[in-house]
Amino acid sequence: MADVLRFTERGIHCPAGDFFIDPWRPVDRALVTHGHADHAHDGMGRYLATEAALPVMRHRLGPEAVLEGIAYGERRRIGGATVSFHPAGHVPGSAQIRVEVGGEVWVASGDYKTAPDGLSEPFEPVRCHAFITESTFGLPVFKWRPFEEENAAIDAWWRAAAADGRPAVVGAYALGKAQRILASVDASIGPILTHGAVENTNAVMRAQGIRLPDTIRVTPETRIKDHPGALVVATPSAMGGPWMRRFPQAATAFASGWMAMRGVRRRRAADKGFVMSDHADWPGLNEAVAATGATRVFVTHGYTSIFARWLREQGYDARPVETEYEGETLDSPDPGTAEDAA
Repeated sequence: MADVLRFTERGIHCPAGDFFIDPWRPVDRALVTHGHADHAHDGMGRYLATEAALPVMRHRLGPEAVLEGIAYGERRRIGGATVSFHPAGHVPGSAQIRVEVGGEVWVASGDYKTAPDGLSEPFEPVRCHAFITESTFGLPVFKWRPFEEENAAIDAWWRAAAADGRPAVVGAYALGKAQRILASVDASIGPILTHGAVENTNAVMRAQGIRLPDTIRVTPETRIKDHPGALVVATPSAMGGPWMRRFPQAATAFASGWMAMRGVRRRRAADKGFVMSDHADWPGLNEAVAATGATRVFVTHGYTSIFARWLREQGYDARPVETEYEGETLDSPDPGTAEDAA
């Protein structure tokens, strides 16, 4: 039987339906797992994504983009393929895409996280013959603690900074992680300020009914002394630039899965690192693969060779594949947005 999906120079292609999943080169028809810019590229003829992902994609891609929504679990025939979208747990609206051709089922998972975070639609395993998995954190060293514990640690850090008369500035991706922090912190501690890119995404999510606490956009006129005890949610790239001059003597932190590595924490020179990711950790990756029942596994972006080799040792037909997906990084701009100046 021919492969249901193929890896090409433009993206993941389905010959039977003549569509691409998360293509990184212009194509006529793109099925998109979520709105981060390394998966939802501009320049496509048509886009299909979950209804919950469309608002952010409209914001990112502009009014010219031809976008169509689909409900989770809804089956749709495209050419000779039947497709459906299923929750990936990565960010609100994120999906795994199930593709069935002639009784053969493949699932392209995009980015995913198996542990609930209180914001995204919880991950749902999808049974299949072949599974395309990310491996951003595909090493045993990466293991997340329950999100309630990390949330409590952020609150404690913020309270301590406020008691010292210092603002607390945390760096987090503008789409997903920033809102996850906002939705879970104790807003009674103090006012919450946001970088422009974060606030733009907040506005989109609020408009689609996602509940977030009140926030204040940081502008050139913002004076931190007018907001004592504030938590400031910034983008990672803003943390190392002139934008931070507004917040002298600030307590600083990053929220990222990479904070699990001490060398990364030292290199970022922040006061604190919170181990928080929108991607699956090592146990989550293994659990997700096992839950699919797949015998073939294709490993994309991250520790691809290491994770594929590990899966082969467990009895899977696994191999790494090259894509242009970025996963999670602290050393390049947020893959979810152009970094708006504030």
